[in-house]
Amino acid sequence: MAGIVVLSRQQVAPQFDHPRPDRRVDGNPQRTTWEHYARDGLSCGIWACEVGSWNIRFADDKDEFFCVIEGRVRLWDDAGHAEAFGPGEAGVIPAGFVGRFEVVEPVRKYFVVRERA
Repeated sequence: MAGIVVLSRQQVAPQFDHPRPDRRVDGNPQRTTWEHYARDGLSCGIWACEVGSWNIRFADDKDEFFCVIEGRVRLWDDAGHAEAFGPGEAGVIPAGFVGRFEVVEPVRKYFVVRERA
């Protein structure tokens, strides 16, 4: 039987990256991911990012739940509609979503990504 995973008690090495050049809209923000759990298509942890924006295209089998810890982000759909999220606010990026991810203030968020088989 597996035990409870307490994110704040784990020492996880950060992974760093930047948006792909062909997807960048504004800036070249560094993104930092601490993946605390990954198993059977489920991944969760903490993600942080500097100010900037880039185009995103979610796979048809991938959904993400997130909750902002600090900072502000805006998600734009391909029709130009935006939703903003700040500390304590949560949302879901559904499978197949096409749009833009904008970091308005340096952000840190919890994420849970589910990939279906």
